[in-house]
Formats: sequence, C-alpha cells, structure tokens
Amino acid sequence: MSMYRIIGADGRQYGPVSGEQLRQWMAEGRANAQTQTFVEGATEWRPLDALPEFAGHFAPQVPPPISPPVSGRVRKTNSYAMAGMIFGILAFFCCCKFLFGALGIIFSLVGLSQINRHPELYEGRGLAIAGLVLSILSLLLALVFIMIALTTGHFHFNWNFNRF
Repeated sequence: MSMYRIIGADGRQYGPVSGEQLRQWMAEGRANAQTQTFVEGATEWRPLDALPEFAGHFAPQVPPPISPPVSGRVRKTNSYAMAGMIFGILAFFCCCKFLFGALGIIFSLVGLSQINRHPELYEGRGLAIAGLVLSILSLLLALVFIMIALTTGHFHFNWNFNRF
C-alpha cells in the first residue's frame, strides 16, 4: 500500500496519507487534478492526475465552449454628440463662428448629458468633447480677433450691395 504526500492550496505539505484518505480529500475538494503529489519511493512530485491509480477519478480537462456574443442592445453613437462635433468643425473653419459655436456647445452638452445618463445605450463621448472644445476655441478665437480689430481700429462693417 502506497503512502502519499500532497502540497495543499495553502502551500503546506500534508501527509503521509493512504490512497483512501487522498480519495476522501479529493471528494471534499481539498485535492484536485493539479495538486502536486509525492508517492513514497518516487523521485519527483507530480500532479495527482498524472498518477495512474488516480487518473480515472478526474474528468478530462475540456475547455469551456465559446459562446456567441450576447445579443442585446447595441450602443449607438449619440446624434447630439455627432451634431456638436459637426457644428464645432463648422465654427472653427467657417465665418459664422458665433452661430455655429453656440450650436456646437449646446448640442455637445446635450449629447454628453445623454451619454452620461444612459451609457448602456449611447457612445460618442469623444465626439461630444471634441465638438465642445472646437466650439469654445472658435468662439474665443473670434473674440480675440474682434478685440484686436477694435483696438487697432481696423473693424469695419463694409456691406457693399452694389456688387450684386
């Protein structure tokens, strides 16, 4: 009758115990297929499932099946965030900086609010933030240009309708 020693989950060595006692520990969950085991008279430690006398006690290790993705709601890009980004770009590159800048700020803030309130439904936080930044920058840039024009005296509203 062989005697066994095992290394427990706590890293401590247990035994020597009989094969019957080891089977009892397996039933209690104290030992499993990967438990390092030393058979008296052997030269090395081996996993418990590598010992022929215990090999039949363990089910073959089969990886869990790959499950398909859970079908649920797919997050969609928030349309207000997208509109805020578009108005931010228009404000930065077009001449109607105040109109597009204000619209960009409003749409971006509404988009961020909806994304924060329902993160499971919406994505597009980056779009809303980019729209907000571009809108604010374009408004600040427009104000700087107006201030420079006013201080230098080069601010003219020259509407020439005769060209039409």
